[in-house]
Amino acid sequence: MELEQALHAARALVLADLVAGGVAEADVVNLVEDAVAHRRWWVEQWPQGAEYLPGLVAQDVQDALLERHGRWPLCPVCTGSGDPHALEVEPELGPDPHWACTKQAVLVAPIGSLATVH
Repeated sequence: MELEQALHAARALVLADLVAGGVAEADVVNLVEDAVAHRRWWVEQWPQGAEYLPGLVAQDVQDALLERHGRWPLCPVCTGSGDPHALEVEPELGPDPHWACTKQAVLVAPIGSLATVH
């Protein structure tokens, strides 16, 4: 996969999840752009890692949001059962990343597909 295509695809997937969560405001979209710019250098150094970009960009945005806005995305599996927690990217570095609830050990949705979770 061409590097620019991989970067744009990762950007689109993470933006789709942000839209699904209702947090795709301008300052948050800027966080996505920052993450993509950062990962552009990374994938230029290691082109074989292109398939890992969606998970890495999602984690970068998640980390940046934690500092500015709090946990994202909140786990829909555990909603209403105590302290809300964020989903995590599984695998942390691998192809086909998913949002996962580590408390219940379940995959919730592929990156980019949070809108399909009810």
